Amino acid sequence: MLEINFLGAFLIGIAGGVHCIGMCGGIASAFSFAIPKGQSQLPYILSYNLGRILSYTLAGALTGFIGGIASVNIQTSIPILQIISIVFLVLLALYIGDWYKGLSALEALGAKVWKRISPISKKLIPFKNPIYTVAYGAIWGWLPCGLVYSVLTWSLASESVFQGALIMFSFGLGTLPTLIATSIGAGFLVPIFQHRVTRKIISLFLLCFALILTLKL
Repeated sequence: MLEINFLGAFLIGIAGGVHCIGMCGGIASAFSFAIPKGQSQLPYILSYNLGRILSYTLAGALTGFIGGIASVNIQTSIPILQIISIVFLVLLALYIGDWYKGLSALEALGAKVWKRISPISKKLIPFKNPIYTVAYGAIWGWLPCGLVYSVLTWSLASESVFQGALIMFSFGLGTLPTLIATSIGAGFLVPIFQHRVTRKIISLFLLCFALILTLKL
């Protein structure tokens, strides 16, 4: 079942590519203005995404750690963390399928914290070398995002630092194709990830996965 978690997180990243373009794509596309003249953009693009995925992975490790502590201290026969993850999985499936956008409310909750973090990224521009874009991406990895928050509940329910980190790492890998395609100008690939049929199929997969997890409670 753990492998399905990783696959599900990866597919969420792919299906959420259109959402990532809206929130992060503009940042990646604007790299040409911050990269030293005459240098290739690719190392900077890859470094930015590396930093972003590292932040996701760290967040997954932290939530997995919290889940482990919670499972020890909450003495109950009810699998609370698993139920939370299933609820968010259903909400996420509805979100990706464009059936219900309730998860967008979560993004507003993280906006106040983001306002304090985001100014730090401005100090890294212009980029002197790709190391700067790793740090830049690591900061932008904490941008409020309903998709990220939903997958974090899986990390929480894993009750493991290692597994929580791997789940979020898988999600980060799933977001790469769309963001890199946008950054390098391969816009013809974007409609594939944006297509409503692709999103519906993955949404149905997630709903089936939620049903499987519910039956195993």
